[in-house]
Amino acid sequence: MSSSSPAAATYGPTHGDVWRLAIPLFLANLTQPLLGVVDTAVVGHLGSPVPIGAVALGSTVFSFIFWGFSFLRMATTGLTAQALGAGDRASLGAQLLRPALLGAGCGLAVVVLQWPIQAAALALIPASAEVEQAAGSYIGIRIWSAPLVLANLALAGWFIGIQRTRALLAQQVAINGANIALDLWFVLGLGWGVDGVAAATLAAELIGLLVALVLARRHWRGFEVAGATVLLRRAGDWWRLFAVNADIMVRTACVVGAMALFTAYSAREGDVVLAANAVLRHFLLIAAFGLDAFAQVAETLVGAAVGRRDRALLDLAVRRSGLWALACAGAFSLAFLAAWPWIVALMTGVESVREAANDYVAWAVAAPIVAVASFQLDGMFLGATRTRDMRNMMILSFAAFLAVLHAAPVLIGNHGLWLALMVFFALRAATLAWKYPALARSIG
Repeated sequence: MSSSSPAAATYGPTHGDVWRLAIPLFLANLTQPLLGVVDTAVVGHLGSPVPIGAVALGSTVFSFIFWGFSFLRMATTGLTAQALGAGDRASLGAQLLRPALLGAGCGLAVVVLQWPIQAAALALIPASAEVEQAAGSYIGIRIWSAPLVLANLALAGWFIGIQRTRALLAQQVAINGANIALDLWFVLGLGWGVDGVAAATLAAELIGLLVALVLARRHWRGFEVAGATVLLRRAGDWWRLFAVNADIMVRTACVVGAMALFTAYSAREGDVVLAANAVLRHFLLIAAFGLDAFAQVAETLVGAAVGRRDRALLDLAVRRSGLWALACAGAFSLAFLAAWPWIVALMTGVESVREAANDYVAWAVAAPIVAVASFQLDGMFLGATRTRDMRNMMILSFAAFLAVLHAAPVLIGNHGLWLALMVFFALRAATLAWKYPALARSIG
């Protein structure tokens, strides 16, 4: 969709536009789990369980830290898309500089606080002395990547916001491709062990940032650089960014809390059920990677419509991105239904876990269809930066999830855990759908 063409407001985005944006996002999302597999595989050939445990512990710490700053990507996309829709070239530049500087500053704060972070992490996730020592070394190296990672998040959000998803794909391929190659070289070639995995990640984030900056400079051409630097100093825009980010942090905390509680309650059902639920959750995780691409498409298209204040464009963006998201969710459910015995057998050879997974597989098959609306509405509200509504509706949904999680397993066991998760997805969609008419009315 061209932001400058009058026809775009009447006839765009087309179905082709949706797919043009979604395919690079989908491929970029797929690179994420591949990296974790390679990290585990290279240390898995070192002849000891200690490196595996150390990398798993250290990676968990950084997943939690960087999850906490995921608002940099989400907020940047919505604000940038609105500037694109409004045709505000100076604001487009400012929407890149402001979160990138914020991300780099937050990353430096993480580096400065590395000793208490490491001490807290090892206290909260206790392990053997050997694993803790190796994990401490891993954390001490990788933590220097924090400013790079957070700046990369801001750039990723900006690429999505300006509808240059191929640039995002190039950035992610550079990061994850370099990480995989350097993993193999540093660990298996040079024998650096766990330190090699951390060093590979640090170097890969630097390579990814350099690639992203080159791409951003190319897309920056034509923006009003002088105007962007003036807007960068405007305090009101900084406060708006902070407010949006705070709302998204609360919203994301509820999501992560729900998934953590699902795992914790699964453990109460016994080791076999815990393992079975972990296997089945991979079904949902795979679907989420695909569906998140269409949610991100909704972010940028809705943001552009809001920036242009074009109700017709908003309606078209919502319908067409939502149509393909629903079709993708149905395809995932059908694929899981057809292939689940093979997938479960591939993921575990323990017969008791396979049998338990068979008892609950219907929930995993239904999950993409149940969850797709919540993902898509999240994208719409992020694009419109209606983050206060997102925060409030998420809190309501999380409270209902807690109530079902407390009561249902007592009555129907593990089926109750899956019921609570489905209620969580459904209520997220229902409450945001209730708020959607106000969003639409706000732009005409």
